[in-house]
Amino acid sequence: MMFTQPTASLRRVSILAIDNVFASTLMQAKDFFHLASLRYGKQLGLGLQPMFETRLVSPDGQPVRSFSDVMLPVDSGLEQADIIILPAFWDDFDALCQRYPQVLPWLREQHARGAVLCGEASGVFWLAEAGLLDGKEATTYWRFFNQFEERFPKVSLNQDKHLTDADNLYCAGGTTSACDLYIYLIERFCGANVAQAVARDILYEVQRNYTPGRMGFGGQKLHQDLIILQIQHWLEEHFADKFRFEDVARNHGMSIRNFMRRFQSATGDKPLHYLQRLRIETAKGLLSGTRKSIKTISYEVGYDDASFFARLFRQHTELSPNQYRQQFMQEA
Repeated sequence: MMFTQPTASLRRVSILAIDNVFASTLMQAKDFFHLASLRYGKQLGLGLQPMFETRLVSPDGQPVRSFSDVMLPVDSGLEQADIIILPAFWDDFDALCQRYPQVLPWLREQHARGAVLCGEASGVFWLAEAGLLDGKEATTYWRFFNQFEERFPKVSLNQDKHLTDADNLYCAGGTTSACDLYIYLIERFCGANVAQAVARDILYEVQRNYTPGRMGFGGQKLHQDLIILQIQHWLEEHFADKFRFEDVARNHGMSIRNFMRRFQSATGDKPLHYLQRLRIETAKGLLSGTRKSIKTISYEVGYDDASFFARLFRQHTELSPNQYRQQFMQEA
């Protein structure tokens, strides 16, 4: 969904530095959130004053040696944070767990107090090892699929997704999807204008082989109604198709009345509003990442009437499709 205002105060982003970390993934996160901090200060009329801290932390507070043999200084040991980033690494994970026994209890404690935890590629292993992803959807880099499934059978690994979210736990399959995740989190905490400015400043010409996705729906899957969960997955695949909810309900053995009640009870959303959000989130990615016309995008997300699509887009985002696109195109 579109966050026109920050939904929570952001004081500190902690990025985990360990031996054999990929320095590029660590510094990518550092650059994104530091730029967001400066942009946020500028938006609030405070010049380029950082509005929150973006810190590199290691389990023992000591410098670490990256995968490419660069010594990386850190700001501190493990600490309280609002967002925790777990970058990719290249090492035996069992050896890392033995070397850094502080990490898993730290992640559990921070998540319990409401922190947002994000893993990129092999960094997702930390979230799963902590038990935080049990019964939840996750993804990781494709090379690790088999190893991940064997090690974490309680986690629902989705090999078709590049991004997943559930209960303030976010997984990114690789570098490009991590970029999309950071922009989403900046929008969540700092507002749409800051997120769009950071995207203009730093994304340059990122080429994706996937749609950036529909973040913000993962929390709506943390329920026990398996039939409704099946329908949610079906909607993600068929959101642009022409169908009636009456037929969807009947195909899943329910009356339309029972379906409407169960869907809202499980997800907190009415089916039509949920479908609209799926379509609008997809449209946002197409508006910011392609040069397709508004009419073409409207059709691709399931609306034959571009005027109706534009009105609906404004209802959900408070911007017209053209205004949304222009905020990504305009000069900083």
